[in-house]
Formats: sequence, C-alpha cells, structure tokens
Amino acid sequence: MSETLLTTPMGLLGGLGPWEVIVIALVALLLFGKRLPEVARSAGKAVVEFKRGLRDVESDIESHVDEDASKTPKTTTPPEDQEKKG
Repeated sequence: MSETLLTTPMGLLGGLGPWEVIVIALVALLLFGKRLPEVARSAGKAVVEFKRGLRDVESDIESHVDEDASKTPKTTTPPEDQEKKG
C-alpha cells in the first residue's frame, strides 16, 4: 500500500464515491445512534495507537539493522595477498 493511502483521511476509502459514503454514514447513524461520537472517538484512538505501534516496530527494525551493519567486519585484502600482487 502506498503511503498516501495511509496518510490521507479519504485515502482509506479508496474508490468510494460520495453516494457510497453517504449510505455508509446513514447506516452508521442507524446502528450507533447517540453513541456515534463515542464510537468515532474510540476508532480514532485505535488508529492513533496502531500507527504508534507501527512506528515503534519500524524504529526497532531499523535500530537492529544498524546494529548488525556496525558489527559486520569490513572485508579487506589479507596482507599476504597484497604482497603477491605487488
């Protein structure tokens, strides 16, 4: 998935047209009624928590990759091979 789909609010809805969004909103209103603001707030918090966890995992992976790269010895030509070439 591209980053724009995850960062834009309407990106997650993809190819939904305005009528589809209106129908979804009406169904949500019928299902949740007065609790709709509470449900929306909970969903927003869940998305924020998910993004925070995803960011933490990415930073952990990057730090482990950096650690592994620093531990890997650099390849150099052994001294006896240098004498044979010269």
